[in-house]
Amino acid sequence: MDTVVVRRGRRSDAVEFIELVMALARFEKLAPPTTAGKRRLIDDIFLRKRINLFVASRGKKLVGYALYFYSYSSFLARPTLYLEDLFVSEESRREGTGMALLKRCAREARAKGCGRMEWAVLRWNGKAQRFYENLGAKRMEDWYLYRLDEQSLRALSATATARARHRKASVRPAL
Repeated sequence: MDTVVVRRGRRSDAVEFIELVMALARFEKLAPPTTAGKRRLIDDIFLRKRINLFVASRGKKLVGYALYFYSYSSFLARPTLYLEDLFVSEESRREGTGMALLKRCAREARAKGCGRMEWAVLRWNGKAQRFYENLGAKRMEDWYLYRLDEQSLRALSATATARARHRKASVRPAL
């Protein structure tokens, strides 16, 4: 069996990487990215550099990936490496690939001066929870994850824009 190699993703990995993203969507029982979404994802990694990618390979085949970006902790006054996805193909699980990807992310976080590394885990994914907790990761009990979807973002921003227009219209110069 080939050893796992973790490296930065390359544009030439795009097709195999997207296949892994599709497999993750199936695993999580979520809708996969659309064709336009796949293009944006690749462009955000390799063109706009909004997000970062490590890939794991065995031989010439990609078997996993870690997709991450940086947020910032005002209290630590340091960046936080946020792990958006950590995924290993089903046939390559329990071979150290997930651990290799996670260690690579931890080294990256340290190299970038991060004060912490964070990620979310689905409630039903007990295997992942046990894996992370065995590494010393702590589940945040006092925090809830909130999300505005695209429709809610549109509504909120429209409300804010309408209020701003209303304020401008109601402010009359003094004579």
